[in-house]
Amino acid sequence: MSASKQASIFSLIVVVAALGYFVDIYDLLIFSIIRIPSLKELGLSAEQIKTDGELILSAQMAGLLLGGILWGILGDRKGRAKVLFGSIFIYSIANICNGFVHSIPQYVLVRFLAGIGLAGELGAGITLVAESLPKDKRGLGTAVVAGFGVLGAAVAFFIKEAFHWRTCYFIGGGLGIVLLLLRISALESGMYHEMSKTASKKGAFFMFFSSWERFTKYLKSVLIGLPTWLVIGILITFSSEFGKQFGIAEDIDPGKSVMYAYIGLAIGDVGIGLISQWLKSRKKALYIFYVFTIISIVLYFTLQWNGTASGMYTLCFLMGFSIGFWAVFVTVGAEQFGTNLRATAATTVPNFVRGLLPAMLFIFKEIRSLNGVGYVNGAIITSIIVMAVSTAAVITLPETFHKDLDYEEA
Repeated sequence: MSASKQASIFSLIVVVAALGYFVDIYDLLIFSIIRIPSLKELGLSAEQIKTDGELILSAQMAGLLLGGILWGILGDRKGRAKVLFGSIFIYSIANICNGFVHSIPQYVLVRFLAGIGLAGELGAGITLVAESLPKDKRGLGTAVVAGFGVLGAAVAFFIKEAFHWRTCYFIGGGLGIVLLLLRISALESGMYHEMSKTASKKGAFFMFFSSWERFTKYLKSVLIGLPTWLVIGILITFSSEFGKQFGIAEDIDPGKSVMYAYIGLAIGDVGIGLISQWLKSRKKALYIFYVFTIISIVLYFTLQWNGTASGMYTLCFLMGFSIGFWAVFVTVGAEQFGTNLRATAATTVPNFVRGLLPAMLFIFKEIRSLNGVGYVNGAIITSIIVMAVSTAAVITLPETFHKDLDYEEA
């Protein structure tokens, strides 16, 4: 057994990947958390804050989609560690620049660049950890990375409460620069070193579409992650609007909803890692958390009528915990494919899930506009559709818990 395969779940690779994902989540969500005060200071009206805010967020998501493909290909061609280094450099500089913006076009450009940088962090980190740990520790290692990383959302909220919005961006960029110094000592995985010596195609994105079996595995790997952004992108992000629909008299702070959801998500990520190890199955652990997700969504739509803001935040926490399968979801995507495509898969899969949020929002909008459906029933129907599609995908996806990752795609 190689030295890399004897690594601890608290080895330097795991710790650096966890810290990187922490900064990644901070920078990914900071705009959503400080959107209103930052745009208000730039002189925008309430309507412009909504429309231009959507434009800026869309630019960030477009950057994530483009960056997911770019960093994934580079991860397989140039190395996982180099992608970790390059991605955090770009989004750190982008966030520092974000603290100096004075117009919407500047804001759009900088968030687009930040999105490109942010796209490479998680996939490369999970790939490096999965390839550096033995089979019986892979799930625990990736759970540590995701569980610690998502706490960046809670820190972002508290930073927003304590500092001016420009300072929030400077802090995010500064954290990234500090992390770069730690990244210098991060080692490449042994599997990548061996694969880099071969003549196999590396990071060939279109290989995912060259065989039906590989394509269906790739598609299902994306679809099993949809519930996470159904909950975060619709039910949590628009908790203020849902609160009004539910008859809650108090104002709901979406930033606080995000914070509670991500605290729950952090706990869930660690929990599913332990459950996956105990059951020795990724799929069984996903089944359990899918059930949790369905239960929490049902509670969201049934317990909030004439409720309280604290009740809403509690349900946001529960829903966050239930979708705490993000680490296992990304790990499953990485484990489905050979070493020469693994970073491409692990990096593009989560970013394609994020990129499908506009499609889910479109479905939600179209359904709720139907005669007699309305806002709440539209969200319920959208949730049923998403959960049905994702459940079908996870049932038919191959189990990967015991899979040997030391192979290449032909």
